[in-house]
Amino acid sequence: MADRTAKLSIADTDLDLPILSGTMGPDVVDIRKFYAQTDRFTYDPGFTSTASCDSGLTFIDGDKGMLLHRGYPIDQLAEKSSFMEVSYLLLDGELPNKAQLDEFEYTINRHTMVHEQLKTLYNGFRRDAHPMAIMCGVVGALSAFYHDSTDINDPEQRRIASHRLIAKMPTLAAMAYKYSIGQPFLYPDNNLSYAGNFLRMTFGVPAEDYVVDPVIERAMDRIFILHADHEQNASTSTVRLAGSSGANPFACIAAGIACLWGPAHGGANEAALNMLREIGTVDRIPEYIARAKDKNDPFRLMGFGHRVYKNYDPRAKVMAQTATEVLDKLGVSDPVFDVARKLEEIALNDPYFIEKKLYPNVDFYSGIILSAIGFPTTMFTALFALARTVGWVAQWNEMISDPAQKIGRPRQLYTGPTQRDYVPVDKR
Repeated sequence: MADRTAKLSIADTDLDLPILSGTMGPDVVDIRKFYAQTDRFTYDPGFTSTASCDSGLTFIDGDKGMLLHRGYPIDQLAEKSSFMEVSYLLLDGELPNKAQLDEFEYTINRHTMVHEQLKTLYNGFRRDAHPMAIMCGVVGALSAFYHDSTDINDPEQRRIASHRLIAKMPTLAAMAYKYSIGQPFLYPDNNLSYAGNFLRMTFGVPAEDYVVDPVIERAMDRIFILHADHEQNASTSTVRLAGSSGANPFACIAAGIACLWGPAHGGANEAALNMLREIGTVDRIPEYIARAKDKNDPFRLMGFGHRVYKNYDPRAKVMAQTATEVLDKLGVSDPVFDVARKLEEIALNDPYFIEKKLYPNVDFYSGIILSAIGFPTTMFTALFALARTVGWVAQWNEMISDPAQKIGRPRQLYTGPTQRDYVPVDKR
């Protein structure tokens, strides 16, 4: 209940708009009745100053470089927890005890298989189809196979659909990779961990036993944790907007995948890796630093800065540590990693980058790690979608459970022609 108001005067109308406070973060001015009271809309392209919902899942303070899931700092979760624990936390609100975690992992493992007929959908795609194109199609198609979990008004069906999506995404993503290289699909091995199972389905072959490297497995699990949820970003807002219409959960997640595919969102780690490869060697960094500062040069440093973070992205610190562990384990001497390290050092001490608050973000190192493990760049965004699915379904569940939620309907500032009469084609 708001006990403070913001006063707004428009023409001869005075308004008292309620001010709402969350547990953390800035207050918000409640403008839900603004149009009814003034016959006007607010104007906020990109929704950069608009809170579209209230949520108890994830909190970000960009100025402090803070990311919390249900109150827990992301660096603590990445260091001490597992992706399955974080998934449970996002879905249920608290970290599980041992019995709860065991039951959750067992439930997820029971849903890792996909319907045999679903596999035939892959044959409809060209061999060189982008994995994200495949993911958009097959995830949306899940609703054609699992009718018993599409009633959004049934909490039990919502729970089953959430578990199915979390469980099947690694299988579907691995199948997309296998399809692209012409290798047979591998069934899940539910004796393995979530990350280990995905690695085996991706890189294993039927004729050989695949041994999961614990360092790579832990790195993969950590990458999943770091990408699990990120508040009301573009793809999450897309999932919520699609869900507000009553669309089934599989369609909503497919919509999120489509949004994530954009290079300004999920494709940023691929762009950062390509940039580091373009620079090539440490001695060429000054040239590219100068180009980045030149307003007339189209070159931009990818993997630096963030729409929300105006400080060091807390996920980037964990990702940098993970990159070192993976490259050391694999015995990789990658000049791209040397470039990344030196570029980070320069940027953190250069007044130009400090003034503009261009700090490394999570995408800066993730591409290096994924490339070292063996993933082609086309798979980077598919892995992002795999991890973010848990955040999407948690956000979707939260929205569906909110009785105040309405169908999303953004408004506009119309700038087209005023009303005019139709003119027949022979008189134009």
